[in-house]
Amino acid sequence: MRVLLVYCHPCEESFNRAVRDTALAALDDNGHEVRLLDLYAIGFDPTMSPEERRGYHTPKANELPVSEHLALVRWAEALVFVYPTWWFGLPAMLKGWCDRVFVPHATFVMPDSSHPMGPQLTNIRQIAVITTCGATWWMSKFVGEPGRRTILRGIRWLCHPKCKTHYLAHYKMDTSTPASRARFLSKVEGLPRLIA
Repeated sequence: MRVLLVYCHPCEESFNRAVRDTALAALDDNGHEVRLLDLYAIGFDPTMSPEERRGYHTPKANELPVSEHLALVRWAEALVFVYPTWWFGLPAMLKGWCDRVFVPHATFVMPDSSHPMGPQLTNIRQIAVITTCGATWWMSKFVGEPGRRTILRGIRWLCHPKCKTHYLAHYKMDTSTPASRARFLSKVEGLPRLIA
């Protein structure tokens, strides 16, 4: 399967980097064709300019500022997101990537009085999130996990109607131990077997 792994963390020494590398190796070992999109490494600008916003609803023209990213999304059959959960949501860099890349007409059909919003990314049949959370499982659930919902409900709506979703989170990351991190990496190693 063609897998686009979208990675978002500013620090090379972070545990998220180990998660990313583990996921990449496991996907490769399981025969998937993988492309890595490291948002910080490429210096992605998450800020939508006034001109970009004004042209947001214009078919084709709205694709031009992010054409390389749209090409990757259109190539993929699966999306894997690796990022830290900050303030219960997506890091600003990743949220900005979603804002700029998932544009109307290219990734979804704009709703109107005769039909609802519809998917355009039917090539994507799997979405996985692998994240770290400083909060506990209970607190994350209490707040509602907005980052999880943005990807596994919002972006999933743009994909194939039978798109499957997977979620792996290392909770209480701020008080994690070598043992808890090793257990989590073992779970990450098993993720590629779910993507088929």
